[in-house]
Amino acid sequence: MDAASRTGVDDIREIIEATRFRPMQGRMKVFIIDEVHMLSRNAFNALLKTLEEPPEQVTFIFATTELRKVPVTVLSRCQRFDLRRVPQEMLMQHFAGIAEKESVAFSDEALSLIARAADGSVRDGLSLLDQAIAQGEGEGSARIEAPMVSAMLGLADRQSVFDLFEVLMQGKADQALEISGQAYAQGADLGILLTDLLDLIHIISRLKAIPSLRHSRELPEAERDRGASLADRLPNAELGRAWQILLKGVQEVEQAPDRRAAAEMVLIRLCYASTLPTPDRLARLVMQMPADGQEGGGSAALSGNALGDGSGVTARGAMVGGAPDGGDDRPRAALRLVANGGVAYEAPILAPNPILTPAPPPPEIESVEAPMPLRSWREMVAFVARESEAMLHGILRHSAHLVRFEPPRVALRMARGTPPRIETRLQALLERVYPGQWQIETSQEEGEPTLDEQGAEIVALRREELHAHPLLRAILDVFPDARVGEPKDLSLDEYGLPPEELEAPESWATEPAAPDLDFAPIDADLMDDDDWHDFGGGSSF
Repeated sequence: MDAASRTGVDDIREIIEATRFRPMQGRMKVFIIDEVHMLSRNAFNALLKTLEEPPEQVTFIFATTELRKVPVTVLSRCQRFDLRRVPQEMLMQHFAGIAEKESVAFSDEALSLIARAADGSVRDGLSLLDQAIAQGEGEGSARIEAPMVSAMLGLADRQSVFDLFEVLMQGKADQALEISGQAYAQGADLGILLTDLLDLIHIISRLKAIPSLRHSRELPEAERDRGASLADRLPNAELGRAWQILLKGVQEVEQAPDRRAAAEMVLIRLCYASTLPTPDRLARLVMQMPADGQEGGGSAALSGNALGDGSGVTARGAMVGGAPDGGDDRPRAALRLVANGGVAYEAPILAPNPILTPAPPPPEIESVEAPMPLRSWREMVAFVARESEAMLHGILRHSAHLVRFEPPRVALRMARGTPPRIETRLQALLERVYPGQWQIETSQEEGEPTLDEQGAEIVALRREELHAHPLLRAILDVFPDARVGEPKDLSLDEYGLPPEELEAPESWATEPAAPDLDFAPIDADLMDDDDWHDFGGGSSF
C-alpha cells in the first residue's frame, strides 16, 4: 500500500481485516506500506493494536525516508533496518547494463553524472536515466555524452568547473566571472555551480587524504587526473578556507533576491581571499623575518604561488628591519604578498625618516615571582586548591587531621578509608613549587579535627548565637510560623573558619598595614559630639 495516497483509517482497517485470515499460498502474509510516515494520526492509532499483538502468519514491512515523522509508539513495536546508499560505482554498472538492454549508448562521464546525481538511490537514478534516454532520442544522438546530461541536470560542464576553480585559486576575478557567465548563458544555475565547486574541493581533499583514490574506479578519469594535480599543488589550509567561503556563499545565494549577483559576489570574495596568506604561512613569515640591522638584499622568496604560476595581485606590506640610527642610511627590505598567500622580500628600499619612526621599545625583563610562603596548615590546603588538584584538596579538607605543623615538618593522620599515598602526593606537589622546603610525615596520633569538621563547628556556633539574639526572638514571637534560614557569615572563609591571625614574613612588610575597620552593630547607639571629643577623635574627615 502506498501511504502517500491512502492515508486514512479506512485503508488501515482493510489491512487489519485481511490479517485475520490465513494465507492461501505460502506460509506468511507480508504487508508492505511505503512512505509510512504519511499516514494520519488516527490511522497509526488504529494500527497500534495489531502491531502490538500481530497474528503469527502476518509480517509488516514499513518503508520511509522520514523516520522522525513516525510516532514513537510505532517505532517501539518495530525492528529497524537502515538501508545504506548504493555506491556510485555500483550504480554506474547497473545503469550501464540497463542502457545496453535498451540499446542506448552512454559515455562513462554521462553515467558518472547520473550516478552522482542519484546520491545512492537506485530509483532516482533510474528516473534520471530514463530522462536522458528520452532526451537523446529526441535529439537523434547516437551516443549520449556528458554535456547533454549536464544540460539536462542544470549542471555546468565538469571541465568548466575545474577551469573555474583553478582561476579562483589564482585570484583572477575577470576570468572567473567570464567562465561563470558562459555557464549561466548555457542555462546552468550559479547556485548549483557553487555546489559543484564544493563537491570538487571535497574530492581534492579526499585525494590528498587517500592517495589510493587516484587509481580507483570510484572517480571519473577527469577527476582523477586534474583532481590529483590540484591536490599536489594546493595545501589543506587553502582548501579549507575556500570550503568555508563557498559553504556560507551557498546559503547567501538561497536567500538573495538575485541568485546570479549573489553567486558572482561569492566568486569575487573567493578570488580576493586566495591572494591573502593563510594563518600558518603568516605565522611562519613572522618567525622568518630578518633580525634588526640585517639587510634584506635581493628577492629571496619564502613561498610562491600555490599553483606555481607566480601571478596574482601584489600588496605592499610593512617594512622589516631595524630603525636606522643617526646618520645610518642603510636600506631596509620591504615585504611583498603575492597571490595565494605567497610571500617574498623585494629589493631593499630607502629607510623612512628616523624622526617619524618610533624607537623600538626596550626589551622586557621577565621577573620570576617567588611563591608565597605557607604559614599554616590552612594555607597549605588552600595552596593545593590553587594548583588545580581538586581531588587531593578534597581529601585534605575532609580526611586529613593535623598532628603537628612545625616548618619544615608537617605530621598528618589520615582518616580510615582514605586512598593510599596521599602524603606522597602532597610531598610531590610541595617539592615541585617549594623544592627542599617541606617534609610531610605520617603520624598515628589523634591530631586536630579536619578543616571541614572545624568549619561545621563554627557554623553551628554561629547558628546558636543567631537563634539566641533578642531581636530574632522578638520576631519569632510575632511571627510564630516563620522559619529561619541558614546563616551566612561573610567573615568566614571557604572552609567555614574565621581568618587566621598570622604574622607576615619580613619580606612582605613593604608598606604599613592599614588598620582594620569594624562596623558597629545595627542596634548600637550613635556617639554625640562630647563623647567623640572625649574619645580623642578629630574635628573633621
